[in-house]
Amino acid sequence: MRLSVLDHGHRRRATLFLTLTSTMSRVDSPDIVKMLLYRPGFLTRPLLDLTADAMRGPSYWTAGEREYLAMCTAQLYRCPFCIDTHAELTRIAGRGEIDPADPASARPPLRAVREFLDQLNRTPDRVDATGIADLPEPAVLDALHVNLVWNIVNRLANAFGFTLREGQLHSGTRALHRFGYRFPGFLLAEGKTTDHGDVAANLRQSVLNSPATTDPPLRAAAAAGGPLPEPWQSYVTAVRDASYTITDTDVTRLTAAGHTEDQIFEVTAAAAVGAALRSFDAGRNALGRRVTD
Repeated sequence: MRLSVLDHGHRRRATLFLTLTSTMSRVDSPDIVKMLLYRPGFLTRPLLDLTADAMRGPSYWTAGEREYLAMCTAQLYRCPFCIDTHAELTRIAGRGEIDPADPASARPPLRAVREFLDQLNRTPDRVDATGIADLPEPAVLDALHVNLVWNIVNRLANAFGFTLREGQLHSGTRALHRFGYRFPGFLLAEGKTTDHGDVAANLRQSVLNSPATTDPPLRAAAAAGGPLPEPWQSYVTAVRDASYTITDTDVTRLTAAGHTEDQIFEVTAAAAVGAALRSFDAGRNALGRRVTD
């Protein structure tokens, strides 16, 4: 990974957990797990609350269909780590109901909501909800939550340089499926928690406004897309709009300018969450217009 703190900056309990699970599985812990166990009170706890419900909670969509939507989001963001992971999870959770390599194998409602989500991700300011007119409102909301999660994670995976190493695809996907995207509670216990009404609001508040090494105004600007001084501006723009283009050089420019890895972690998370919430809010607005039309 591009930030050493995500590899080696964990608390003792997380380090012991990573060591134990790697020893038992004989496979190094995946980058996504290492990131989620780093400073869980800042990003992970609200993100996992959202993820577990979106991916394995009650839904109009099957678990396999939700994994398929996650894979489609990863394809849009050109994230090899997430494409391979969710293609495999589509096979595991779907048990043959959908072929991740064949879009035509998806049932018509799934194809319709996928096209709607693609619009949101590409052009959130211009969204046409005609294609989902026949879908129940809860079905669209469920899909929006799935899209919100992977809008964030794909950007982070690209920015931090996640890679799949030997054995991780098999062991990691099966662990995710078996535990329903949940982590042991003792690993996530850090700081106080406040419920702000729903999982998306909790995520927004935690990443953008909670105490951290960066000031909330900096994170708010990253979430909104600027303006920011260089090299933050170029970096944040890439996280939001083209995370697949980020390289080690982009991170080196930030550290050379005097920014710490913790600051880079926080601003990256803020930019990813802000961009994802923009699409999510646009989707809810489009759904609201559809309901009132």
